[in-house]
Amino acid sequence: MQLQSFDQATPGEKFVGRFVDAINLLMPAQHQLKKAPLKPSNVMLIASTNRPDALDAALLRPGRFDQRLTFDRPDKSGRRELIDHFLTRKAHVSERDDPERRDALAAVTQGYSPAMLEGMFDEALINAVQEARRAMSWSDVEHARLDSEIGLGQPVTYTDHEAATIATHEAGHATIAWLLAPERRLEVLSIIKRRSALGLLAHGDREDVYLRSRTQLRAMMAIAMGGQSAEELFFGDVTTGPSGDLMTATAVAAQMVGAAGMTDTLISFAAVQNSGFSDTNIVGRVLGDRDARAAVEELLQEQKIRAKGLLEANRHLVEALRDALLERHELIGHEITDVLEKAAAAGPATSVSPFAVPTVIDLRDEVPGSTSGATGVVEPSSRR
Repeated sequence: MQLQSFDQATPGEKFVGRFVDAINLLMPAQHQLKKAPLKPSNVMLIASTNRPDALDAALLRPGRFDQRLTFDRPDKSGRRELIDHFLTRKAHVSERDDPERRDALAAVTQGYSPAMLEGMFDEALINAVQEARRAMSWSDVEHARLDSEIGLGQPVTYTDHEAATIATHEAGHATIAWLLAPERRLEVLSIIKRRSALGLLAHGDREDVYLRSRTQLRAMMAIAMGGQSAEELFFGDVTTGPSGDLMTATAVAAQMVGAAGMTDTLISFAAVQNSGFSDTNIVGRVLGDRDARAAVEELLQEQKIRAKGLLEANRHLVEALRDALLERHELIGHEITDVLEKAAAAGPATSVSPFAVPTVIDLRDEVPGSTSGATGVVEPSSRR
């Protein structure tokens, strides 16, 4: 009704019209008064929604909401402007006014909406208030971001063997990421249980990126294989921990084989339509084909061998990160790279690691794939 009422008379015009009608009842036809013509309205109606799938089809008919504009989440420059905007209204210490710090925060919040950014700052203020401070610090913001993306840390008492295995596993991921993907930002390396993960490596792009090269995707698979490879090198066996890593690596390999044309075949499995085969996702379609499945297996085996070779040649880096994790439980940002750079400068140690003996350790079944995190929990996501 509202969409069709713009050209109706206003209440004042309706009152005058009724008055004229009343007088014209008493007047002869040749002397009746004329009503003022209605002025046509020139109205553009604009609406917004984050649920376009729920709109009534009648709203989208021609002549109504027939032109649609889509607004994605802000890019890095947009997030930088939003950070400036929100911080003008929220109490913060002087270090938050550092342009480099704000640029860094804009970089690590890829995929954030304006509401998510404001919520992060609100959570940081809550952290500050709980510690009897009147302004949020960089640490408050960082912990608020990690809690929302990764989850709250949960106290879990590991056995010595479990702690060593999880630390070695995550150190393997981080070492491969540092060696093969210097363009990625190592954010969190942890053996603290968060959500379903007993340990994790969170890493993301330094800048907003919209394309992935074959080299980058291979590096992502190698990073995912770093945990299992580290377990084999240092313990002579593997645990159930890498199950989530294998899921990630398989999804990447299937995308390369079945959608991106990055292997010997140029067939796109995404082109399959209107069949039972098209009801599955791209991974299911690829793995359902014998030749494509063999290509995925070959990619995964190649990157497993690559990751294991790199770790074997850089055992001292894994050991340094493992020992730092066992001591501090969680490394954030530059703390990870500081350990790696120091170990790289010192070179391989001559001493034998106390953990470098064959040991069979099985992580708890109720948290399958719990040491996963090879792709980085801040990516959208996915984001993340």
